[in-house]
Amino acid sequence: MTHRGTKTDLTGREKAAMLLIALGPERSADIFKYLKEEEIEQLTLEIANIRTVSPEQKEKVLEEFYQICLAQEYIAEGGINYAKEILEKALGTQKALDVLNKLTVSLQVRPFDFVRKADPSQLLNFIQNEHPQTIALILAYLRPQQASVVLAALPQEKQADVTRRIATMDRTSPEVIKEVERVLEKKLSALVTEDFTAAGGVQSIVDILNNVDRGTEKNIMETLEIEDTNLAEEIKKRMFVFEDIITLDPRAIQRFLREVENSQLAIALKGPASEEVKNKIYSNMSKRMAEMIKEEIEFMGPMRLKDIEEAQQKIVNIIRKLEDAGEIVISRGGGDEVFV
Repeated sequence: MTHRGTKTDLTGREKAAMLLIALGPERSADIFKYLKEEEIEQLTLEIANIRTVSPEQKEKVLEEFYQICLAQEYIAEGGINYAKEILEKALGTQKALDVLNKLTVSLQVRPFDFVRKADPSQLLNFIQNEHPQTIALILAYLRPQQASVVLAALPQEKQADVTRRIATMDRTSPEVIKEVERVLEKKLSALVTEDFTAAGGVQSIVDILNNVDRGTEKNIMETLEIEDTNLAEEIKKRMFVFEDIITLDPRAIQRFLREVENSQLAIALKGPASEEVKNKIYSNMSKRMAEMIKEEIEFMGPMRLKDIEEAQQKIVNIIRKLEDAGEIVISRGGGDEVFV
């Protein structure tokens, strides 16, 4: 019995509080790690207001939570229709609908979640004849590794168009997402949050391009440089960042260091550069040279962050030019590396 006396219809927040009480302090503490500060405050107040939880209430709340977890798992495995079919067999038609309705209200299922587990080659067959804007919307919601395979397999004339559309995408209305999902003959539209959903943008396409093979990337970037110079420059700036130096092999690091002035390197390694990057660079030069760079950094005095970032970007540009010239290899997903 709760402090609310005869009340039988519990709110979602009350049920959540009872669930945490039932799970105990250790498990509840683990759950709190994934909640927002505001949610933690609300649940803490709710828990404080509950004096006791009867065995019947505890059993009911745990059972409801278990059913919702199962339903979400079924949706992830095979979509809403699959979940409905399984739950109807287990719980009956009405109970299954009740559980699914609770899910649509309380859970935000990411749009196109049903295709995130699909094989990229199957997905390609499914969407390659769609409008470029439709393809862009779908790829923006996929994992970068998955989206990169699909993007690389598209006809060359479509690759740059889809890339540009992802990069310039901002927010897409629920109605548009629902329509695209309907076209894909999947009934997840009821689970899409009613808020406008953010996807796409420059960083989204950078993540995808970082996973495609170099040939696909070059084709896309060359086309973009003609059609949208500013966008191409923005993407190039983010494609390989200074911290990514740790992914280069020793030969590549030694090669680009020959093109970098000591003073420029010292500025780039000052301040926010990670110890991992510094150690990687120092380990690929002579001890004497490493000591000289360290001394120069020590006696340099305070520097503006802008100057440090500019020095780092100059080094990144050198690395990119060396890659373009075929003198070093930047490890990336997709495609086989070709050595000549």
